[in-house]
Amino acid sequence: MRKMLVFVMMLAIVGSAMAYDLGPKASAKGPAIHPVNVPSDTRQGGDTILDAVELTLPVVDETGTTAGYTNDYDEVCPYSNSTSPDVVYTFTADAAQDIDVDLCGSSYDTKLYMYDVNLNLVACNDDFYFDDACGVYVSKLEQVAVAAGMQYYVIIDGYGGAFGNYLLNIDVFEPCVVDCPAGGVLEGEPPLNDGYDDAYNGGCNSPNYGNPFQNVAAEIFCGESGWYIHASGNTYRDTDWFTMTVPDEGFVEVTGDAEHISWMFELGPQDCATAAVVQNVGIGECVQGTIVIPGAAGSTIWFWVGPQDFPGGTGTFNYVLWTNLITATESHSWTDVKGLF
Repeated sequence: MRKMLVFVMMLAIVGSAMAYDLGPKASAKGPAIHPVNVPSDTRQGGDTILDAVELTLPVVDETGTTAGYTNDYDEVCPYSNSTSPDVVYTFTADAAQDIDVDLCGSSYDTKLYMYDVNLNLVACNDDFYFDDACGVYVSKLEQVAVAAGMQYYVIIDGYGGAFGNYLLNIDVFEPCVVDCPAGGVLEGEPPLNDGYDDAYNGGCNSPNYGNPFQNVAAEIFCGESGWYIHASGNTYRDTDWFTMTVPDEGFVEVTGDAEHISWMFELGPQDCATAAVVQNVGIGECVQGTIVIPGAAGSTIWFWVGPQDFPGGTGTFNYVLWTNLITATESHSWTDVKGLF
């Protein structure tokens, strides 16, 4: 969520471990200072594809370090010009299936990509995780399709000159499905087709449309988010900006879940020039989180939902918010609403 792309609106606040961006594009991050790359006493992965270390799936808690290796490879996803040392593993898929290649728990700013036996790029990710549990700027390849009998190469790399200890897990992808519960009110945003320009609930990211917010006044609210190719040619994420009215209890309580790792933010002050994250809770994949926002009864809060990451490419996912707000009387199915556009 950073590096060498220019971000049109730098709306962020520095938390204990990171900055929380509110914008649709990956923002900028200055170069980090890293220690000299001193060889490690123990070297785990192969130095190049020619001496890649062979793995058998599933891979559970394969540990290692990139310290002491050379910089042999690099891919753009979306950041280039890495000088980090990299290591190489290989495996042969027993069956056609979707897999996850996960570096959760690694100790540095990683980059991760995968080639097939013909050295065609299969998947690439720089930043997936942005939390203290898995690490900040730690990579994951999610739902990668592999073919039976095909050999693949996994490259563990880093951003810039970063290197360090890694933790590798490879397993079958387990889909997370979050359905809209009965009585849920749908967001109603148009589909995120390529070329999409968010005039619906893009909030402070949509100044050309008057900074549109959507009011949520339902006990169950069902939304859709994801990524698309903007008219500028850049990959954008969909950021949904909402208002909510504080009920008589003197607080708004929101429990959320999503099919993809996402943020729920309380924002303030309520001014697009200075809006930043007051508090945050992560949700997904199929993991609920709850945020409680105090306020005077009848006052308005600003609320934000969007993906935590910029994995590259396009796609959509569902999320659900359960609140202590008033239940709306009309609801529709996902299919009904999408059919309107």
